[in-house]
Formats: sequence, structure tokens, C-alpha cells
Amino acid sequence: MQDLVIGEDGLARCGWAGTGGDYAAYHDTEWGRTLHGDDAMFERLSLEGFQAGLAWITVLRKREAFRAAFHDFRIAEVAALTPADVDRLLTDPGIIRSRAKIESAIHNAHVVQDLDGGLDAFLWSFAPPKRPERPRSFSETPTVTPESTAMAKALKKAGVKFIGPTSAYALMQATGMVDDHLKGCHRAAA
Repeated sequence: MQDLVIGEDGLARCGWAGTGGDYAAYHDTEWGRTLHGDDAMFERLSLEGFQAGLAWITVLRKREAFRAAFHDFRIAEVAALTPADVDRLLTDPGIIRSRAKIESAIHNAHVVQDLDGGLDAFLWSFAPPKRPERPRSFSETPTVTPESTAMAKALKKAGVKFIGPTSAYALMQATGMVDDHLKGCHRAAA
């Protein structure tokens, strides 16, 4: 994979986004943009859990079905899901049908609704200082940082399941806590 690619529209993008399609749209409109809100952050945390062991594109293409199945990731509504709802969700072909992942999303909703100050403030408290410039290549982009390790440890201590330092860093990238768009990428700094 090249560090930067030129898309079908002539714009330079981070190589993982490709030259068009779902990844490019996600890259251009969402990845790395500052995100706030407890429910919005819960969606990203939950989707990172569902992604474990799979390609992100799998989750990305099922995202609207996930939103429908999990009440747009409204924390209180996910926490209210029952064992019967889990059984129903296991038959939904639009989502990733893993009992452990479904149950962990519900469990995590219970955990995060009790965080002092809310999930948004909790997660953003681990955001590192802004870098002076963007990385020039993928080799300069970490997959784990001290901040993502601390975030994962704190989430696990609180009781959150399906989180580790790598998925915590991916969450930081997706929600704009870090700007890992490469130097030369058309996306303006958030």
C-alpha cells in the first residue's frame, strides 16, 4: 500500500482510503474529525469492539444496520436491551452476529452510563497534545501510544469489554483525538 494515493477525483488521500468507494468516503467525511457526545462516542467504542478480528470495511458496510439494531447507539436504550433482544440480534444478517460482541455492547452501555462526567469527557481526557505536524508516512503512525494504553486500561478497570490499546488508538484516530492524516493528504487539519 502506498502512503498517499490519488483518488478518482484527483485528490491525494491516505493510502488506506484507496482511490474511491466506502473507505474514501469515510476518510473524507468522518475519520479524524473531532467528535463529541456520549452516544456518538459510544457508537465508535462499540463498533471498535465489533471490529475486533475483522476488517474495518466489514463494520463500515454494516454500520447502518448496527445503528438500527442498537437504537442509534443511545446508551440508555442499549443498556435496556434484554436477553430476548440478544437472541433477536443474533438472527439479524445486517450486523456481526457474535453473541460475545453483542452482549459486550449491552454490558458496556451499562458501564459507560455510570461514568462520572460522561463517556465523552472520560475518553477525551486521554487525548494527547496536538502534534506539530502530520506524519509523512505510515511508518510514522503508531498503532499504540501511552495514551491509548492508559485509555484501554482505564476502560477495562471501569468494566468495559472488547477494548485494548490498539482499538483505543483506532478510536482516537476515528474521533479526531489524533490527526493521523498524512502530510499531503487533501483533508484539512481538524
